Amino acid sequence: MTDDAQAYAGTAEGQGPVEIDEDLARHLANKREELFEKFEIRDAFPPEVMAEAEERTTDVQEEIHAEVDNRTDLRDMPTWTIDPVDAQDFDDAISIEEGEEEYTLWVHIADVTHYVHPESNMWEEAVKRGNTVYLPAYTIHMLPPMLAETVCSLVPNEERLAHTVEMHISKETLSYESIDIYKSVIESDERLTYSQAEKRLDDEDADLHDEISLVFELANQLHEQRKEDGSLVLNPSRDRAHTIIEECMLKANKAVTHELMWGRGVEAMYRVHPQPTPDEWDKALQEIQDLDGVKIPGSTWDDPRKAVNATIENAPGRQLNKIQWAVMKVMPRAKYMNDPFGGHHALNFEIYGHFTSPIRRLSDLINHWIVYQNDVPENLIELCDRASDRQKAAETCERQYKQFLEEVGLDPYAVNSRGLVVIEDDDDEADESIDE
Repeated sequence: MTDDAQAYAGTAEGQGPVEIDEDLARHLANKREELFEKFEIRDAFPPEVMAEAEERTTDVQEEIHAEVDNRTDLRDMPTWTIDPVDAQDFDDAISIEEGEEEYTLWVHIADVTHYVHPESNMWEEAVKRGNTVYLPAYTIHMLPPMLAETVCSLVPNEERLAHTVEMHISKETLSYESIDIYKSVIESDERLTYSQAEKRLDDEDADLHDEISLVFELANQLHEQRKEDGSLVLNPSRDRAHTIIEECMLKANKAVTHELMWGRGVEAMYRVHPQPTPDEWDKALQEIQDLDGVKIPGSTWDDPRKAVNATIENAPGRQLNKIQWAVMKVMPRAKYMNDPFGGHHALNFEIYGHFTSPIRRLSDLINHWIVYQNDVPENLIELCDRASDRQKAAETCERQYKQFLEEVGLDPYAVNSRGLVVIEDDDDEADESIDE
């Protein structure tokens, strides 16, 4: 659910890494190796994949300049990224303008398929991996970091190839007036962390203040509309910067898959989330109702998602985790399918798929290729199953690694948000960082 809602967790800014000794570092490394073998997670990249990545990152600017005439040139448009402070790559950027009756929102996504295609070694390796695996302070990438952190990263003040989703959104209804998806060349003006974006919203004299304020105005309306429509919102305290990214990425993902389904009539890798049975929902709501200090508004019982949303807004903070867990226990696992039948229950979207994270998810990479070629891979069903299976393996691996951290006396949240540093036993000096 969280992944589908594009909830990006940021690193705690201004705090140092968690310190561990060499012995504990070895224990963690051994546990990772054990889990990688158990869940068939590939850590190191094969030499032929790394060689290909190195070749594709040579003469970058020359290749981009050669592409300009074949793409929409958006280099002069105010554009920026918002990511966690420890982000290693920046695969999405935003631009916005306001008209009398509509907003125009551009979501620019790194054009990964310009470099990674079905005939390449990197594509074959991405299919095997399925997604990037995020363990606390250790990341196993889907694509070679050499590629993801250079030509596929929308760093500021450098020209980059992108796939742009241009959405004209009605101010009155917040629906799409039009959707256009095209290849572009962009140049991001700034790379902002979440806290920096928050500060820009409060500082009227800051660069990009007007643009970020405008996109928050739109994002906040989109968020409230989603809640009213019955989209499940399990985190009621999201700050403004996270709201911007979550809603803009949801809107872009939805736009792309609607265009593929209705505009082009082609199959794609859709994200399908089945709904719990009525009995399962009743069980979850009863469990929530029985919590001390929690009351479900009577008018919302007919729609469990709206009931949960309304309850969380007024429930004591100490009960939030229990409410979330009661819901997650009855939620079926979302999966990738070549048909959107059934839609996405938690988001309450009839059609939904992933497009905005092609660096870290196979599903997005596949959908980029389908948008680019207007052609569907022959083995799409197999690829859907692969992406679903690898996501499940990644989530289970992450959960078991976090449990192990707790067993050895580490706080997984602190490790995840602050990273780890190994302290030498002899002189108590930082020896090496294993913060990926």
